[in-house]
Amino acid sequence: MSADRFRPPVATIALKGAVLALAVALVGLPIGNVAAYGLLVLAAVAIAAGTVRRAARAWVLAVVVAAAGMIAQFVLAPPRIDEGFNVFLPGGALQRELPSDVYRYLSAEFDKQYPPGKRCDAAVVGCWRHEGMPDRAFAFAADGILHPSDMSRSVTSFTLSDPVWHRLGFINESRYNWYPVSDIQRARRDGRFWKGAERWHLTMPWFTMIRVPPAYVGGQLCWRGDILWEGAEQHFAPVRQSDGGCRAIEPADAGRRIVGAAIKPDTLAMQLQGPPAVQFKQWAQPFVTLLAVAAIVLLLIRIDPRRAAVPLLLIALAVLVIAIDDASFLGGVRPFDGGDDGLFYDGVGRAILQKLLAGDWAGFFEGGEAVFYYGGPALRYFRALEHVVFGDSYLGYLTLVLVLPFAVLALFRRFLTGPGPLLLAILFVAVPLGTLFGTSFVDYAKWAARGFADPAAYIFFVCGLVPLLGGRPTGPRDAAPPAFLGALLIAVGIGMKPVIAPAAAVILGGAGLASLYARQWRRLAGMCIGFLPVFSMALHNWVFGHKFVLFSDNAGHPLLLIMPPAAWLAALREIVAFDFAGGFAHRALMQIPNWLSGPAESYWTVPLNAAGVVMLIFVVVRGRDFDPWLRLVGAAALAQHAVAFFYIATARYHFLSWFLTLLVCAAFMQQIGLPWFERRYPAAMARLTRVLWPPKLAAGIGWLDGKAG
Repeated sequence: MSADRFRPPVATIALKGAVLALAVALVGLPIGNVAAYGLLVLAAVAIAAGTVRRAARAWVLAVVVAAAGMIAQFVLAPPRIDEGFNVFLPGGALQRELPSDVYRYLSAEFDKQYPPGKRCDAAVVGCWRHEGMPDRAFAFAADGILHPSDMSRSVTSFTLSDPVWHRLGFINESRYNWYPVSDIQRARRDGRFWKGAERWHLTMPWFTMIRVPPAYVGGQLCWRGDILWEGAEQHFAPVRQSDGGCRAIEPADAGRRIVGAAIKPDTLAMQLQGPPAVQFKQWAQPFVTLLAVAAIVLLLIRIDPRRAAVPLLLIALAVLVIAIDDASFLGGVRPFDGGDDGLFYDGVGRAILQKLLAGDWAGFFEGGEAVFYYGGPALRYFRALEHVVFGDSYLGYLTLVLVLPFAVLALFRRFLTGPGPLLLAILFVAVPLGTLFGTSFVDYAKWAARGFADPAAYIFFVCGLVPLLGGRPTGPRDAAPPAFLGALLIAVGIGMKPVIAPAAAVILGGAGLASLYARQWRRLAGMCIGFLPVFSMALHNWVFGHKFVLFSDNAGHPLLLIMPPAAWLAALREIVAFDFAGGFAHRALMQIPNWLSGPAESYWTVPLNAAGVVMLIFVVVRGRDFDPWLRLVGAAALAQHAVAFFYIATARYHFLSWFLTLLVCAAFMQQIGLPWFERRYPAAMARLTRVLWPPKLAAGIGWLDGKAG
């Protein structure tokens, strides 16, 4: 049955978008709280899987509920606590701007933890003394954009138990790009698999300062570790409690500051508890938000639990996989490794966001480089906008990762029939078999959590394929919006990582030729307009750097382009002349097994991946009985595989190649491979089917897929 039959009209999509917008308005920006984010995810699933009500009465009532909810939130808003924090490195702005008592104490503790005689050489790149220093007393916090403060941010509650979950965005500023040569390290990773929520331990020296609101008089501060409490005449007295304790907030403490010292890692924990009236507001406001969002969804959406089952299952499995690998991706801020892509992209993203907030539009669009060099340029802008919406968190990238299973399911449903698409999508998310062939969800989640651009590029490309290929076996409709959206998503993917350009060229070139042949002018126009932003990279490089570079300038870096065309020609000359002294023939020979080692980066998987490539070639070259759009996807996969003949075989550079190969191979096996085995070995296939596809599993998948009673 055609998927077009279930495609909602534009009006329905717009109405569902309006419902989600009401929910977001109630939650408010930034959406940095993981509970608020989870509420919006559940609301989005209910909205997407349900049927929107069009009655004017329901919409009027929903708007009234939303307005009442916002008024209640305003009335119940807890008093805000000004909080400032920063890394502590002696000297510079901290010495000038921090209270003298505070600076002296922190500096003395710093000298104890990092003795001057054992510090790294300031002349060595990667040493903290070689890199940048804090340029202000309190670091910039994206949480403070919409709720400004004279410190870093203002919050409605203050509980500090783990700095990773306290969302200290400054730890990933580019100036703190410390390598292992530094005596001060950025972080320590706990590799035990059950430590997902406590995977990262911040080892950077830092401090936090809060100003006690008058409304907190009658409450208390509980803490463990070293704090400095402001007294009369702005003097700060240190108080140390290694085992923890509490102190009441007196009337004289109103408006005064309290500093928490975290020079030594894992020693500081603080919680500011208000009197009963404040605590009531802290619980009541989010409860009102929950009720208002739920009421709006129930008023405007007829929820279909059965249709919501698959999205909820995929999201639950994806969150479980992420939590096991690195739970900090689910709302925390992990310290990226020194020298890693993640630190660069987030550091530049935070820097250009501050330029934007200061009104420096030229600095924002310049993006930290006059000529883009480091990877794909789009992720830095994505990071900047992510921090506007989600504050000091990486929930924007998490959202992108959570969309991937749905795009994968849509592509499987486009080219496969029966229960296979849903089963494959579940296996893709929950079972890491794809690390051997075709990639698995954990591959993308792991690198996204590290802040790399590769997963984003592939996810945008895969999502772009869904509207571009359409849902009909006969091919896409002559409609501009889906073509525009598909081409735009692929263009953004190239901006994230230009390495996907070969596959994009084949897909868009083939789709464009098909549109010309079918005289689908609206579709062709939509694709052309949607793809135009891809040229913004070349425009940027020309305007700011006065240099024509199509994408980014590191494409020819010898550590990436390890086998350029000249090297292949040299290898051919060595083979013809039987003179192997130059080593080019050996390099060329090793490039092939390195390519076929696939996502696992293991020579043991070479036969499996080679078989997949053979199926891929068969479908593209000889598969006339296959969907021509599947053959186009296969051609894109082959074009992307060609990258591996020239560039380093690092697995993350080639995830898209192997995923597209998996898609084509799955269609090949369903249409040719499995029927051949059933004809040749009927008894063995029957036994295998009973083991791998028992009736209860078949019934469960059928129910989820909406094909069982």
